[in-house]
Amino acid sequence: MRALIEHSRDAGAPYAVSKVFSDQADAAGLDLARSLGVPAQALSPATPADVPARTDAPTRATYDATLAAAVKECSPSLVVLAGFMRILSPPFVAEFAGRMLNIHPSLLPKYPGLHTHRRALQAHDPEHGATVHFVTEKLDGGPPIIQARVAVTATDDEQSLAARVQTVEHRIYPLAVRWFCEGRLRYDSGRAWLDDRALTEPVQFTGTEG
Repeated sequence: MRALIEHSRDAGAPYAVSKVFSDQADAAGLDLARSLGVPAQALSPATPADVPARTDAPTRATYDATLAAAVKECSPSLVVLAGFMRILSPPFVAEFAGRMLNIHPSLLPKYPGLHTHRRALQAHDPEHGATVHFVTEKLDGGPPIIQARVAVTATDDEQSLAARVQTVEHRIYPLAVRWFCEGRLRYDSGRAWLDDRALTEPVQFTGTEG
C-alpha cells in the first residue's frame, strides 16, 4: 500500500489513491494511509460471536454489499487489493470485474492460498516470487499479468524469503497499476491484455519494463 501511494506521487503518475479500506479496525495500514494524506476507513465484519447460528452466508453477503457501496462512492477506475485477506464473494467480484487487481506471494499457479513461503521452502524450490493478477471468483486464479522472481538460498527461512519477495512486490504492483491506468492493460474474455496483446503467460519482471 505504501509503495502504491508513493508511486502515485511520482511526476507524471497516471493514478491517485482515493481511499484505503480495511476489514480490521486495528490494521496498521489505516494509520499509515492517513499519515500519507489518504483517507482510510475500517469496515469490520461481524465476528463469529456476533453472528447467529446458520447466518454466515447472509452476513458475508451483507458485508460485501456494504463494502462494495463504500468503494463505489469513490468512483474508482481500479480496485487494488493489498493484504486484504477476506475471500470476496462472487457478487462483489462481479461488481468490479475487469478492474480489480491482487498481488499474491508466489509464482502462480504455484501455491494459491496461504503460507506460500513455507510451502516453497518445504518443496525445495530454487526460486520463488510474486504475481500480480486480475481478480476473478477463483481464489488466486485470475489471469496473471506480471511476475517477479527471487532465488531461494540454502540459509533462507520464511522471514528472509518473505522480505525479498516483498521487495519485488513493491516494484511490480505499482507497475501493473500504472499500465492499467494508462490504458495499456485490460481484462477481456477471461484474459489479461497488455498493449493489445493477449498474455499467454505473465510478463517476467527484469527491472527494465516501462
